[in-house]
Amino acid sequence: MSDDIQPNGSDPAQSSLKSPMPLPGVVAISLYMLVLAAVVTFGVAGGHYQRIFLLLVPPFVAASFGMLRMFRWAWALTLGAVFLLMSYNLWLFLAQKQAPGAIQGVLNLVFFLYLVRVDVRSRLR
Repeated sequence: MSDDIQPNGSDPAQSSLKSPMPLPGVVAISLYMLVLAAVVTFGVAGGHYQRIFLLLVPPFVAASFGMLRMFRWAWALTLGAVFLLMSYNLWLFLAQKQAPGAIQGVLNLVFFLYLVRVDVRSRLR
């Protein structure tokens, strides 16, 4: 038997992928989801948003804490939220010529592209 083949057929590189610690980018995106929940909450409290937007807060918080635990359902929820926010913000920039929409849209695009990476998806449970 050679030195680089494990007796049980497992690859040592694959076993390190299931680390209990999330990637730094996943932690940053989780904090971003918490910030979004806080912005919506304070926006409703300040009268900037309608009360219906409070329905977004629990999924944002659940996705944030679920991503820290590396759950697949939280990844899907975060991916959907980031994609929809990216689409909305880029629409704001293209249709209504609002410059902050471009910045937020590109930020959400970067988060989306990070979340769909293979090494991020392979760590989920």
